[in-house]
Amino acid sequence: MSRRRTKIIPVFVVVVAMLGVHPVFASQAAQQPAPAASQQQPFGFEDVWQRAQELARSPYQPDRPELPQVFKDMQYDQYRDIRFRPEKNLWTLESLPFQLQFFSRGFLYADRVTINVVDNIGPRMVPFSGDLFDFGKNQVPPRLPQNMGFAGFRVLYPLHTDERLDEIAVFLGASYFRAIGQHQNYGVSARGLAIDTGLEKPEEFPVFREFWIRKPGRGDTAMTLFALLDSPRTTGAYRFVIQPALQTTVDVKARVLMREAVEKLGIAPLTSMFYHGEVTERYMDDFRPEVHDSDGLVIESGRGERIWRPAVNPVRLQITPFEVENPRGFGLMQRDRDYDHYQDTEAVYHSRPSVWVETKGEWGRGHVELVEIPSPSERNDNLVAYWTPAVSPEAGQSLDFEYRMHFGLNPEARLLGGRALATRIGAGGTDVPDHSRRKFVIDFTGQSLKRLNPNAQNIEPVCNTSTGEIAQAVAHHNRFTGGWRLFFELLPEEGQSTDLRCFLRRGQDVLTETWVFTWVPN
Repeated sequence: MSRRRTKIIPVFVVVVAMLGVHPVFASQAAQQPAPAASQQQPFGFEDVWQRAQELARSPYQPDRPELPQVFKDMQYDQYRDIRFRPEKNLWTLESLPFQLQFFSRGFLYADRVTINVVDNIGPRMVPFSGDLFDFGKNQVPPRLPQNMGFAGFRVLYPLHTDERLDEIAVFLGASYFRAIGQHQNYGVSARGLAIDTGLEKPEEFPVFREFWIRKPGRGDTAMTLFALLDSPRTTGAYRFVIQPALQTTVDVKARVLMREAVEKLGIAPLTSMFYHGEVTERYMDDFRPEVHDSDGLVIESGRGERIWRPAVNPVRLQITPFEVENPRGFGLMQRDRDYDHYQDTEAVYHSRPSVWVETKGEWGRGHVELVEIPSPSERNDNLVAYWTPAVSPEAGQSLDFEYRMHFGLNPEARLLGGRALATRIGAGGTDVPDHSRRKFVIDFTGQSLKRLNPNAQNIEPVCNTSTGEIAQAVAHHNRFTGGWRLFFELLPEEGQSTDLRCFLRRGQDVLTETWVFTWVPN
């Protein structure tokens, strides 16, 4: 069963699943002359920022040297047939805990990415060589151009045992990157920046055109790298600190300079897939009950309110903004971890990571935006979430932001309050189904709910709707989950969509996060 992902125009390009999850491990050391000791300069974020400012003084020029025809004509399966040779891993001869592999250009990946290693001597470029790769069945020229260059790289680390290197992060395509922690398979991807996502005009895709990767020490448990962002309307400097663990974290520091004004700027963008699940009301001809990398968006406001929005595969493009001032964070989550709910032994959707973006500092006024794109299959990444400031930046303006990304199976484990685990929708009525009404069933779980008396009579469902009418809202203890189940029926206005909000409370105490949902008639 294929797991490739393709692109949907004009909203965004899917990069993540083009890699597959084939654990090949590679190696090679940079072989360029070192600068003299007198030329040694400490390299860091400000050096990249200076490069970004210099780029902004000239018109944007993509770095795409001509490729041999076989690479330009490659399809997905042909590109996957290219393997980096394991014996040539960067730093393998030194047995360092972090090692690197590189990706060849070709297929969708036309941009050349310059990759440098930074050590106590200074930055040095990693040279391209066709000898680094096994091209499989692809009939490539015996001699490849020296300026062909790389498309990106992957990071390896002994995540589970000291005897084996695991792939823990990938930077490939535009400004896309992704990471995983222990016992996880790739799912959600991140991007450095999103520009004009979901608008009627084409989206702009900034690229990481150059990287500087700090050489790790033997005892290091984190890797630091820097990236130079470039696009027709932006440049920028990025620093990433990747710390692999049970829950891998990626600390991001960024400074973006606007070459020109943009209509919509998406900060800390996340990209994922939702094909069908418990909230899907239309029939899906699939043996698997659910197919998704993420089942919802969670947002934590500056005041501490948590909002949960189940993801959908809409019939039409759907863009939902959530106004939040100084958000504490947001993320695309895979809360459902039950294999039986997916029944997929190959894609193992129950082990796809949730990603929580923990903001640092005050981000000010703005909103988290969720973009949901109709998709006919699981091959398309059709969810995008990001923060966008209330006032779009002007030409010449620079923006600073920092955040920490948590890639984990349960980055919400520290939370004690009630969380929505599942949302189900069906016909209303009792003995006879009434298809003019929609019944919503929401299961909340959490440590605080488990402590409640199962026979408590003062647990109140609080629900409201923007159109139509809510009837028969009740809540009762769910003995099978240890949590509480909320029921209500929606009497919709004919042909009208509606925005729904619900939570549980006891007296003045709010017991759960706020569940929100946009119901759209089929």
